[in-house]
Amino acid sequence: MPAETIDVRDIPPAKRHPTIHDAFADLDAGESLELINDHDPQPLFYEFDAEVDDFDADGYEVEQRGPGEFVARLPKE
Repeated sequence: MPAETIDVRDIPPAKRHPTIHDAFADLDAGESLELINDHDPQPLFYEFDAEVDDFDADGYEVEQRGPGEFVARLPKE
């Protein structure tokens, strides 16, 4: 179960990544952030993998639940 869920579909695109990074930074080790997005967050995965030391890339999961609804789990080491 995620520690926090953020639905970024209503957040302006320019503010999405900073909002996600801030929420992830507030997590404790072993927790995860669930992200609901309107597109596959693959670019965010690459950004986190390259820039966030405590991002568990091996535990990352994404699921398309419907048109315009992608749910990703970003775990923190």
